[in-house]
Amino acid sequence: MFNLGSMLNLGSTEPVIGSASTIVKCSASELFQFIGENLFQNYPQWSPEVKELEKITPGPVQLGTIGRQVRLDQGRRSESRFKISDFIPEERLTFTGISDPYRCSYELQANHLENSTKLTFTFELLELLVVMRPFEALVRASIKEGVSKTVQNIKQLAEAEKVKCNN
Repeated sequence: MFNLGSMLNLGSTEPVIGSASTIVKCSASELFQFIGENLFQNYPQWSPEVKELEKITPGPVQLGTIGRQVRLDQGRRSESRFKISDFIPEERLTFTGISDPYRCSYELQANHLENSTKLTFTFELLELLVVMRPFEALVRASIKEGVSKTVQNIKQLAEAEKVKCNN
């Protein structure tokens, strides 16, 4: 198959995907409330690169909710709109870029015996800009580091929130 990108050494057109998991010491219900239902209050806490966050559609966060974010990643400012594309309480929250090709998924697996939840965060950059393709390895490494940091931030914040609520 003819691939001009490969002939010109522009790098891959494959999505760039990073995923990380951790165990959070709270129920899936509590964790989903923190991540999903309170997304617009808590997202900037676990992702400090988010400098502005706004819910565009009225009402509670649910399937179809649209938001806008402004991020500052490694000195680069970007603005995007996203839509909640999966909203299953205690199981999954996914939002997908409307203006940019990305997807963020938060998967929850309850462990009722230990009152804990396995959290898996996956970030997918669905398309890499042509100018960024020569730097694909660097982009992949940055995304891998970012997803690991994200799950650790969520774990610390959610567990601290649970302690605060229980006192």
